[in-house]
Amino acid sequence: MSIKTEAIWAPSPTTTRGQPTQLSSDSKGERLAYASNKSIFLRSIDNPSHATQYTSHTTSTTVARFSPSGYYVASGDVAGTVRVWDCVGEGATKGEYSIISGRINDLAWDGDSQRIIAVGNGKEKFGHCITADSGNTVGEISGHSSQINSVSIRQQRPLRAATGSDDTTLAFFHGVPFKFNTSLRGKHNRYIYGVAFSPDGNHLVSVGADKKIYLYDGKTGDEKGRIGDGEHTGSIFAVSWAKDSKRFVTSSADQTVKIWDAEAGKAVQSWRMGEEGKVSIPDHQVGVVWPAGRSDGLVISLNLAGDLNYLTEGSPKPQKIVQGHQKSITAITYSADNGSEQTFFTGSSDGRICTWNTATGTAETVDGEGHKNYVSGLAASSGRVYSVGWDDTLRSIDVSAKTFIGSSTKTDGSPRGIATTPDSTIVATHKGISIISQKDNSIIKQISTSYSPTVIAAGNVHIAVGGDDSKQHMYNLDLHPHKELQHPSQVTAVAFSPSSNNYLAVGFASGKIIVYEPNNPIPVTERWSSHTARITSIDWDETGGMAVSGSLDTNIFVWSITKPGQRVSASATHKEGVNGVRWLGKDKIMSVGGDAAVKIWKVEGVA
Repeated sequence: MSIKTEAIWAPSPTTTRGQPTQLSSDSKGERLAYASNKSIFLRSIDNPSHATQYTSHTTSTTVARFSPSGYYVASGDVAGTVRVWDCVGEGATKGEYSIISGRINDLAWDGDSQRIIAVGNGKEKFGHCITADSGNTVGEISGHSSQINSVSIRQQRPLRAATGSDDTTLAFFHGVPFKFNTSLRGKHNRYIYGVAFSPDGNHLVSVGADKKIYLYDGKTGDEKGRIGDGEHTGSIFAVSWAKDSKRFVTSSADQTVKIWDAEAGKAVQSWRMGEEGKVSIPDHQVGVVWPAGRSDGLVISLNLAGDLNYLTEGSPKPQKIVQGHQKSITAITYSADNGSEQTFFTGSSDGRICTWNTATGTAETVDGEGHKNYVSGLAASSGRVYSVGWDDTLRSIDVSAKTFIGSSTKTDGSPRGIATTPDSTIVATHKGISIISQKDNSIIKQISTSYSPTVIAAGNVHIAVGGDDSKQHMYNLDLHPHKELQHPSQVTAVAFSPSSNNYLAVGFASGKIIVYEPNNPIPVTERWSSHTARITSIDWDETGGMAVSGSLDTNIFVWSITKPGQRVSASATHKEGVNGVRWLGKDKIMSVGGDAAVKIWKVEGVA
């Protein structure tokens, strides 16, 4: 057998309140590049379920830009490092350059795909210009007294560059090598968040926190005028030009995205996100890109919640909204099967819960009042999904409506895990275990434990609970103690097999997995021991003959009961570790992890 990647369902871009988020499209308008956690994702615009991931950054990434040639991507991170890598082949790194001693806020390529200007929040300097292939210096970025938020390079000769800063000035540079030419002061009176040259090089536009838009001559830097006074009522975070160089689009904290006619100086279309008349911070539009190479008038904007809005000229509403997780995915459960469509639910460390359709590879955020922070467990039963989080609540979700229903139920402590039987929900907290009715959320039975539970699973006859006392505790379904087994390491994952619950797999902090028959203290096998870090998740296939495991060591293993000494693996599957694994039928696996991505794996050679 072998395991191969079948699909990567990318997370949402990482956003920060009050700060622009950079989006980039390739020259053909086929892919979108953005930063998410410690990775860079290149995502198909027309089919968002198709994506590739670049994982060579060691700190949180901040920006990614396609080269005009379409062969390379330059990406930056919070440590001031810029990486140049191949985006057509295997993603090989071509160069790694330390630019500034702080966060990289933006990058720009020249028209020859040979030079890069990187800017951000350094200590000695706020930007630098280098060659893409060697990192040699080809100019200095000066003229600012505070962090630089945005940079753009004119794609035609004579080369020009512009930068916008927190010091409210726009600096204009001549190149090559790039040298400071003029500083345009007295225009913006607050932070400048975005600057962009038009594709034909004739215009330069700047936008900022003062809600103002200025136009300049792209060759000389002379001001042409200010447009759109009073149109935007919030900070303007981003700007992007159409390929015809006559129009550009802006996105703002007032929840709007606007298209402007540069010559007329007027807005020709406007979209407002969120509920009409309602102020919504998650709907602040913090990024926007007008993909080049397209003829359908598509504009993609990004809100603070990480949603990508697909906007088309002439249409008053988004034609599509692409959603996903922004933070580490911490819980996963399988909820429904409708022919070729299977539905899964995932929860993340920021409290967001998404539902995934495996036929389309797309996600929808569950509507309604959800958890405030870390989702510690998900479990499904009879058309409902039940979730627990570190806001110390149990909530229920209607699977078909994809919305939270009813009121939340307060738990007796911090939830560590959740399991379901056909008519009840079992919650383990750091204080004990509760059985809760699925009809009215009343507590059927509650017990305190001398240990602090870590994980829980329910079978047809037994409940298995792992504890911080390094014991495996077994209960009957009425929480009557059945037995307990002492182990040399803390129990971190438990899973019953589906075939009449013949097996119980127990994973440990040491990376080892032991399989038992629930009524037999003698292990069926102790040979599943290839992980090198804490086991986070175990799931059995539909036959009960194979199991898949995920670990903080970033690896996924598929094991066999009949051949316990053999296994197949996928390594380095999720940056920051694997947090959940589930089988999709007999030969596919879904995994989630610290990189906020969902991945599908094909297990080849399954009989």
